[in-house]
Amino acid sequence: MLLYITLGLLVHFVFFASIFDIYFTSPLVHGMTPQFTPLPPPAKRLMLFVADGLRADKLYELDEDGNSRAPFVRNIIMNEGSWGISHTRVPTESRPGHVAMIAGFYEDVSAVAKGWKENPVEFDSLLNETRYTWSWGSPDILAMFAKGIDTNGHAHRPSSREYSDNIKLVDKELKEIESTVKDFYGNDGKTAFIFTADHGMTDWGSHGAGHPLETCTPFIAWGAGIRLPQKVSAQKFDDSYLQEWKLENWKRQDINQGIIPVDMLNTSDLFKAESMFTNAVQILEQFKVKMTQKKEATLSFLFTPFKSLSDTKQANILRKARYYIKQKKYDEAVSLCRQLIHLALRGLAYYHTYDRFFLAFNVVLGFVGWTSYASLLIIKSHCNLMRGVSTEAKNPSRLLPCAFGAVGVSVTFFLLIQACPWTYYVYCLLPLPIWYAVLREIPVIQGFVTLLSTFPPRRFLGYLLLFILGVEVLVLSFFYRYMLTAGLVALAAWPFITALWTRAKSISLSWIFFCLLLAVFPLMPVVGRKPDIFLVVGAGLLVLLLSLFVVTSVIKRKDSFINEELVLHLLQMLSVMFSMCVVYGTHHSLLKKQGLPLLNQIVSWTILASSFVMPLLSPPVLFDRLFSILVSSMSTYLLLSTGYEALFPLVLSCLMFVWIHMEQETLQHSVVSCKQKVSTIQFACNTDAAQCRDLCLDDIRRAFFLVFFLVTAFFGTGNIASVNSFDPSSVYCFLTVFSPFKMGALIMWKILIPFVLVMCAFEAVQVTTQLSSKSLFLMVINISDIMALHFFFLIKDYGSWLDIGTSISHYVIVMSMTIFMVFLNCLAQMLTTRKLSLCGRPKSHVI
Repeated sequence: MLLYITLGLLVHFVFFASIFDIYFTSPLVHGMTPQFTPLPPPAKRLMLFVADGLRADKLYELDEDGNSRAPFVRNIIMNEGSWGISHTRVPTESRPGHVAMIAGFYEDVSAVAKGWKENPVEFDSLLNETRYTWSWGSPDILAMFAKGIDTNGHAHRPSSREYSDNIKLVDKELKEIESTVKDFYGNDGKTAFIFTADHGMTDWGSHGAGHPLETCTPFIAWGAGIRLPQKVSAQKFDDSYLQEWKLENWKRQDINQGIIPVDMLNTSDLFKAESMFTNAVQILEQFKVKMTQKKEATLSFLFTPFKSLSDTKQANILRKARYYIKQKKYDEAVSLCRQLIHLALRGLAYYHTYDRFFLAFNVVLGFVGWTSYASLLIIKSHCNLMRGVSTEAKNPSRLLPCAFGAVGVSVTFFLLIQACPWTYYVYCLLPLPIWYAVLREIPVIQGFVTLLSTFPPRRFLGYLLLFILGVEVLVLSFFYRYMLTAGLVALAAWPFITALWTRAKSISLSWIFFCLLLAVFPLMPVVGRKPDIFLVVGAGLLVLLLSLFVVTSVIKRKDSFINEELVLHLLQMLSVMFSMCVVYGTHHSLLKKQGLPLLNQIVSWTILASSFVMPLLSPPVLFDRLFSILVSSMSTYLLLSTGYEALFPLVLSCLMFVWIHMEQETLQHSVVSCKQKVSTIQFACNTDAAQCRDLCLDDIRRAFFLVFFLVTAFFGTGNIASVNSFDPSSVYCFLTVFSPFKMGALIMWKILIPFVLVMCAFEAVQVTTQLSSKSLFLMVINISDIMALHFFFLIKDYGSWLDIGTSISHYVIVMSMTIFMVFLNCLAQMLTTRKLSLCGRPKSHVI
């Protein structure tokens, strides 16, 4: 099992990393001939101002009194310069935003592994091409930018007075700097000014993803060479910003990547045409270098050029554009150059994605092979299909390894002569050992096909369609949270389609109640939008009431209640009470602008640390241990909650407790001959292999239930529906000074708590159903892999940045869930099976 887990992690890591080679590789091209416009520029110097985390709407819109938050910038828009919206791209972080502005390209998404501190490739920038450059700002960005707006946005959110006041301050300082620069140069009229932002920010104070509030940044230009404001009667855009900002009569000109905004320039038509021609030639040079690189690295008979921009067409467009300029047909020349730029950019994209289909085919081949192999392992271990198979049939032919070895040598030689990167060898060769392992199990495949042939066709198709429908619900839940509600409502009907309703009516009613109650959460808004501290306190009170009920029932059940267990229950209840007090006290302290009290901070960190130890002190009896894990987790979760999500783990855990009882009831007429009482079952460190049984259809349902509950834990409250759901206010009981790594770690633990609760319940299901944890685990991984393959085909590198970012995050989440399942499984086993003692010695429990 350990070997399989290690290989599984390796394979899934390759699948996970493959999207960055297939979809998101560095777009940089080196070796071009520099191009220059033959005419002198209208400005001698450029002042670039970048406001960190400034949203376009907060700068442009009027306040509640009808006044501008930035009167100086508003005056420039109406009287001195040009304005528009600059659309940034995922990841909406400071350094990638500055790289896009100053170097002219979007940073490689895979650079997130380096924390945006360095780019994976060398690149040139505007700063390197100037005679002199003075820059002020963060040392890892090195560009003048106004920090403070971003910090206030994280701490107080963009709708706060602090954020608005910071915009006013930046506007005031901007006016002073402009005045100083003009005076210094004697008002020579040769200075150009640009004011923009590196990224925006969501309403809840986060950035990094592709929400329009994060990607829409302001762009204002004025001074030498910049066109004065243009009044218009009507403008057409896909948004309604113009009316909201009261700027519908001033021409808005948005910024597109790589193309000079000549409509913003206040220069001669000749200068505009020459600048556009230089722009087109520069991009065409990139296209030529990219085409040459790909042609040299591809066998001649396999190379397919970009037909829309042949060498002849390039020459004709350039010759025609130069002719138009000589004939003073500048508008025609600009239009033709734009056409050439459009074709060259399409060609760049074509060669940039030239190997995409080839790589994707190999990754999909590996995906399907791995899923098939995992399925065969389950069937082979627990379906007894090899009983009637002869020894000769069990041993694979010697030709099989020879055939796969020959294919491997051929693939290696093919990649070698094309000088492919080492990652290509991984993607292309990895499917070979996987499929070799699959084909070695031909007898198992034959036995499984024979078994299926004895299954009624209608029943088989019905189960297959039901499984496909379930997987599609899981996939759609990543796009629409209300699909989880639909799934939970469907799960509530489970007792009615089985014998459970007649055999265990009270448990069935509990299952229906908690399924419907949990179904409410995906219909509610994403957490953090509207904090409600009273719901957090209410959740704590419910935990205390439940704890009192459990303590009372345990006291009544036992003749002599062990002091150690009583102390543990009281400590956990005290921890929940402290959490409630800290949440309430911190909330009111922050409202009064008094900061986080030191005592509250110390108590919060103490509760967090103790929550890892408390469950290990409880007895390993199934429900005792699970309830201890719940109370300890809730004490921490309350400190990390801001509203209704505090109730979510409690409701989820109640459903998990009922699920364990439901699974126990299904065993009464199943293959398990002896049904043990749940109250007497203990978690064991090592499960006896002899106790494990063969698989049945119910086991596939159990695996699907686990995946569904894990996805519900993921998206039930919108905790990580996207990267921009990050809510700093969730960690204010621990720290208020902005620290992305500490805050991120605390938020990740908050996200993990529902996962841990589900995985611990699943451990209990495995114990009660006497099924091999390996087989159930493999089935869960298979379902996750099917979902991951689904999202692999849905990844986008086109469309809106929100669509691109969402498609990446969905695949990353599913693959992370698959990889992370191993860690969660180990953590759940540790929490459920390990036992510590307050007295320094293990205590025995008589069942």
